[in-house]
Amino acid sequence: MWSPPRWKCDNPGRRRLTHARSSNLLIHVSSELKLGMYKLYSLLLLQQIQFVEDKQEFSRFPTKAGRRSLSRSISQSSTDSYSSAASYTDSSDDETSPRDKIQVNSKGTNDFCVKNIKHAEFGRREIEIAEQDMSALISLRKRAQGEKPLAGAKIVGCTHITAQTAVLIETLVALGAQCRWTACNIYSTQNEVAAALSEIGVAVFAWKGESEDDFWWCINKCINMEGWQPNMILDDGGDLTHWVYKKYPNGFKKIRGIVEESVTGVHRWLYQLSKAGKLCVPAMNVNDSVTKQKFDNLYCCRESILDGLKRTTDVMFGGKQVVVCGYGEVGKGCTAALKAMGSIVYVTEIDPICSLQACMDGFRVVKLNEVIRQVDIIITCTGNKNVVTRDQLDRMKNGSIVCNMGHSNTEIDVASLRTPELTWERVRSQVDHVIWPDGKRVILLAEGRLLNLSCSTVPTFVLSITATTQALALIELYNAPEGRYKQDVYLLPKKMDEYVASLHLPTFDAHLTELSDEQAKYLGLNKNGPFKPNYYRYTFPC
Repeated sequence: MWSPPRWKCDNPGRRRLTHARSSNLLIHVSSELKLGMYKLYSLLLLQQIQFVEDKQEFSRFPTKAGRRSLSRSISQSSTDSYSSAASYTDSSDDETSPRDKIQVNSKGTNDFCVKNIKHAEFGRREIEIAEQDMSALISLRKRAQGEKPLAGAKIVGCTHITAQTAVLIETLVALGAQCRWTACNIYSTQNEVAAALSEIGVAVFAWKGESEDDFWWCINKCINMEGWQPNMILDDGGDLTHWVYKKYPNGFKKIRGIVEESVTGVHRWLYQLSKAGKLCVPAMNVNDSVTKQKFDNLYCCRESILDGLKRTTDVMFGGKQVVVCGYGEVGKGCTAALKAMGSIVYVTEIDPICSLQACMDGFRVVKLNEVIRQVDIIITCTGNKNVVTRDQLDRMKNGSIVCNMGHSNTEIDVASLRTPELTWERVRSQVDHVIWPDGKRVILLAEGRLLNLSCSTVPTFVLSITATTQALALIELYNAPEGRYKQDVYLLPKKMDEYVASLHLPTFDAHLTELSDEQAKYLGLNKNGPFKPNYYRYTFPC
């Protein structure tokens, strides 16, 4: 090993001289150091004085209006979410309700109500980005637009209004349909996308942050237009179907078909109406189609649950105790994502088969009351009501997070939290502290509404699968010969499910193996499908 050379000195006098020189050098260095520190202190003092003067000068200049504008811009930048739903809208525009504005698009029409029609260009860019990952739907548009299979169709829609939904709406228009649209969720509308659709002539009535009254007003404006009678409904949640059924019973009877994509809308309205003998039109249950349930509900939620929680709370998932209420496809996606991030995940379920699946996947199945005092996060995804009650919220620990991944806002008993003894404090967009008298705080996201589309975004590719399924369901119902579908609820034909999947395979450069005639005969199948019977259960790993 190398070591520095040692110099031997046999002269004591030279050693004393060397020591004296070293002492002088240390004294010199010490003086220089003190002088440097003094200069540094003087410089910092001058900068501090200058900062105070600048601060005084800063506070002297802005007017009251200027200070309000500055304060608003600061608070807005600190609360905006980095989602595609983030607004380009300036602060002065936020104070006026779209219902009180008079807006006209470049074509001179005003049959719409959106936040700001001037932001259509920004929305068009969002739509163009979405189109890049929705190649299957674009392919369907190109294949069918020459035939115009929806010519004469007057479709009224109530879905989330996002860039991905806009690609679907523009596809329906390209296939010959007239469309009027509103939002199924008061927080999920992307304002710029709504403006872009209104600019090309689609009657859109929606904006982010609607009140409950605005929500129903927008639905009614979509339906109640003189000289325009819808003959097809595309719904997400059943609110539009319910409104038409209750308010316009004669118009409801003229509907040729309903397409519903949520478990809430399917089971709360369609099957109940059918069971009561009050469903007077055929309806397509898209929610339970394989391509919707297995891909949108599972894969989409597996990614978007983490995105929504991170954007709103910046929570660390590792080691957190999480309860997922419901182990359907949405619950399976949420639990898989949280488990992969190191969370300790519990599951609540009413179904013994789903419960057994959860156990086999490595999750402990519990009753919510058994773990309510110790959990950090509760996520509901059942489609039911009062899954989390006020009594349970009272027993949660300080700093707990409560959110919903189901379609409807009924799963968490939010209404019970709006009482005088509890204080609501807005932390940022879609994030509230609910404060108990003892100081305990529970973080409530999106006021109990759908987390991923209210607080973040969802993967475009998965929505392409759902949108293509919806488009094919509309085409099927609208063009079906009389008698094929009766006044009942139907699943999407298996052949169409397989066709939707096949349209998306080229994205992955996937190549299907083809059956030989002998193989097809052996299995008793058509070479071109369908390849599975309707009762076949597709199993997906978590």
